[in-house]
Amino acid sequence: MADEYFYALTLKGAKASEVWDPEAKGAEDYQGGHKLIIKQALLGPDAVDGETNVIQVEAMTWKESIKIPVAVLKSGTSGQVLLDLSFPDPPVTFSLTQGSGPVHIIGHHLIGSPIEEFDEMDEMEEEMLDDEEGEEGAEANDVKRKRKLSNIEENEEEDDEDEDGPKNKKPKTTNAKGKTPVKNAKKK
Repeated sequence: MADEYFYALTLKGAKASEVWDPEAKGAEDYQGGHKLIIKQALLGPDAVDGETNVIQVEAMTWKESIKIPVAVLKSGTSGQVLLDLSFPDPPVTFSLTQGSGPVHIIGHHLIGSPIEEFDEMDEMEEEMLDDEEGEEGAEANDVKRKRKLSNIEENEEEDDEDEDGPKNKKPKTTNAKGKTPVKNAKKK
């Protein structure tokens, strides 16, 4: 199970930059690693009125590193922007490429479980699968027992008919589920 922590940073001053890289800071080895989710960027109250602030992110794609602006904020007109950015692989660099801020970036830092916990979870999953297979086998045995009982009851009924009535009656036919088929009535 992943742990979730509040994440925030402030970019203040021209060309301010901040790197998110928990693995470089000696974080423990986690299965599932670290993930950063950014939800909002907003200007601080002491931002210069009318100044445009551009936030740029540098992160890895599956092939290469990419730099791209993710928010443009201007005091007095657009003081905040809601974002939904997910960064599954550190490092991620946030930079103020234009303006002097302060710009606050807010989100969540998700941390995967330690490797030992995943080993325990694998064992638990195997046990659960074994239990489910056992339950399915038990359900199949119950169905078989019910079919045998219905066949025994039908045989007893046939024996009773043979003792009581004439032998020229047609024997009852049953389908695979032990039920007597219904005949269609013909209309005249």
